[in-house]
Amino acid sequence: MAMYARTTTVHGSPQKVDEGIGYVRDQVMPTVEQMDGCIGLSMLADRDSGRCIVTTAWESENAMRASAAGVVDVRARAAEVLGGDQPEVAEWEMALVHRVRPADAGACTRVIWARRDAGAMQDVIDVMRSRILPQVEQLPGFCSVSVLVDAASGRTSTAVTYESRAALDRANERGTMLRAEFAEAAGMEITEVAPFELAIAHLRVPELV
Repeated sequence: MAMYARTTTVHGSPQKVDEGIGYVRDQVMPTVEQMDGCIGLSMLADRDSGRCIVTTAWESENAMRASAAGVVDVRARAAEVLGGDQPEVAEWEMALVHRVRPADAGACTRVIWARRDAGAMQDVIDVMRSRILPQVEQLPGFCSVSVLVDAASGRTSTAVTYESRAALDRANERGTMLRAEFAEAAGMEITEVAPFELAIAHLRVPELV
């Protein structure tokens, strides 16, 4: 059965990142995890820019959609705490999730956004699974990777987590080559690549490989 995710991006103030992490951990996460079908939450934070991304995972598309009304108030409050404007919300299918070790304190995540024409994404997933994943999991300090897809818009969001910022930085050169290989093989255009601190790691999503 396919699982789904909702991402909420807030362009906040660097000075309010810690306060925002605390609010998401203490208020948003308990609220969301009581909702039917929720299978966890994660939060990425960029302390330099103030951009934060909160991802909630759901065991079905119906569960994700049913939760929409219940998260409006806590989402608005989280944006306020972070010093941001209107949050950017996107909904995705979780196409691939693979872990080789837990992401402990100090873990960092590189997010790669890409796009192509709207339509079926199975070939994109196949390229990631067969060609890219075996190479990514060999990178020193690699913890996990997840791939979110939105066939209706042709967009993908890939999050690669490393045990530390140093490991993330060391993987940059090899990662650049792998992104180019992925883009060519899958017919994707890489639109943005950005590093984040993994501030909250509480997704209980099973392996999807």
